[in-house]
Amino acid sequence: MDAFLDALAALHLLRPFLLLALVPIALLWWLVRRRTTAADPAPDGIAPHLAKALTVGNQARRRLYPVDGVALFLALMVIAASGPTWSRVLNPLLSQTAPMVVALEVSRSMEAPDLQPSRLDRAKFKILDLVERRAGARTALIAYGGSAHRVAPLTEDPNILRAMLNALTPQVMPSEGGNATAALKLARTELAKSTTPGAILLVLDELDVADAPAFEDLGDVPVMALVAAPIGAPRGALDGLPGVTVVQLSVDDTDLRTIDRAAASAYRAAVLGDERLDWDDRGWLVGWLAMPLLLMWFRRGWTMRWALLLVVATSAFVPSGARADVIDWFFTPDQQGMLAYRDKDYFKAAALFQNPDWRGYTLFKSGQYPEASDLYARIDTAEAAFAEAMARTRNREYRPAIAAYERALDLRPDYPEAIWNLEVTKAILDYVETAREESDTGEETGIGADDVVFDNEANRGADTDTDFQEQEDVPTMQTTEQWMRSVDTDMGDFLRQRFLQENSAGGEQ
Repeated sequence: MDAFLDALAALHLLRPFLLLALVPIALLWWLVRRRTTAADPAPDGIAPHLAKALTVGNQARRRLYPVDGVALFLALMVIAASGPTWSRVLNPLLSQTAPMVVALEVSRSMEAPDLQPSRLDRAKFKILDLVERRAGARTALIAYGGSAHRVAPLTEDPNILRAMLNALTPQVMPSEGGNATAALKLARTELAKSTTPGAILLVLDELDVADAPAFEDLGDVPVMALVAAPIGAPRGALDGLPGVTVVQLSVDDTDLRTIDRAAASAYRAAVLGDERLDWDDRGWLVGWLAMPLLLMWFRRGWTMRWALLLVVATSAFVPSGARADVIDWFFTPDQQGMLAYRDKDYFKAAALFQNPDWRGYTLFKSGQYPEASDLYARIDTAEAAFAEAMARTRNREYRPAIAAYERALDLRPDYPEAIWNLEVTKAILDYVETAREESDTGEETGIGADDVVFDNEANRGADTDTDFQEQEDVPTMQTTEQWMRSVDTDMGDFLRQRFLQENSAGGEQ
């Protein structure tokens, strides 16, 4: 219902001047119908006054005439041609859903056991459920007590958030308290790094009155508050905040649905106000509504013979190749590709799309990474370079991926996603090459024992002198996932040290 109301409020026409055609249609309809209803001839051979007396139901006139169907059909087609729309055409290289910054209060009061096992644990569970529900959308995590600290930047990987979220306890925070003002300031800074409008979700048990003025400085950024406390518990200043969606934590997913609706509604409103995006012409939907009226032509007494002759005569001159696929008469290749994309048939969508951005995106979604990276390499934008790097990373082309990330940063230096992914890709490349050096035995290259070799073209390897006959255990190369699982790090200690360093530096980060 919220989406329908938002669409109705945003409804407008791309070509409103075409509605002037409704005037002659209405005039012709009135003239033809007036003549049709007035002409009610008496049966042959019977005087009019006798026919009137003998006719049963004389006062009941016909309600519908063929001209009514024709007029309605023409009116719907004019409305379709006028270009009704209520949404924008989104850039496929950008996120299709709103990014969200989750600010979690990590304080002593959140350890209260009135929500089993505790308020903080229940809040963590809800955040993880929300991240899973928003699969494919970017989410950042901020922890705040007496100070606020960024735990994880905007990311689509729930595993990163899960590992750090589980380590958050009041003992990790440098100082006690519930400084929501600092959390909101840091969340707004994080959202400013995104190219798409986002929202802020505060997860807390109570809001201090001193933090209420901070909500007025957020401007148009939508804010939601998830109350991790029992029903009836004090909420402080939460209930008196205008424009803030306050949601009570529930045992089911009612609270998550409310948060999703609020975030989606704010995102649609922000996208509609973005003048850089083209409007999505939805006139074809009205055109489909007019198609059933054509079926009335086959009803006895309603057939428009002139229209049928026109269709037959026109189709006779259409080449046979053009008649092969009827859908081509109604949809462009990009529209057909969008239909396939919405059906999640990415292979078909990639074959249909002519728009390079959408074609590259569906090639990526369908796993055709070499084709996607080649296509993105021809587009000179920062987003395309970022997408090319993502495709090359998926195809394990780490060095070209790093070059693509660097090109994206040359085109847009303040590209936080490219900065983050560049560092991650460099770390993966360093690990892969190091693992190759440590496990290189020369078996795959045909190098014999006691030969001196270099491990790779980058001259990273050292001279090796190996005798396979004396070597009993040959090391095997671990995958990146296995290597990451083998790292035994206390995330709590890591976060505590990082937060202490940030706090001693004199500000939140």
